[in-house]
Amino acid sequence: MKSSPETRRARRRWYWLLVVPYLALLIPQVYTSGGPSLFGIPFFYWYQMSGSVTAAVITGIVYLATREGDG
Repeated sequence: MKSSPETRRARRRWYWLLVVPYLALLIPQVYTSGGPSLFGIPFFYWYQMSGSVTAAVITGIVYLATREGDG
């Protein structure tokens, strides 16, 4: 069953959420600083790892919000 144009347009808005992880890594001055360490791990490494986890979660949310249906 095809969805209406309004439904497709609403689903497309979810794709803008995928820009968030990209923007978080766009400015290297933020994460290349000698910022705080977490459990002895330098800021650069835990910021990158948290960015990867955040990107995976956001991708999952967008996938679930934009899929057409189960069958």
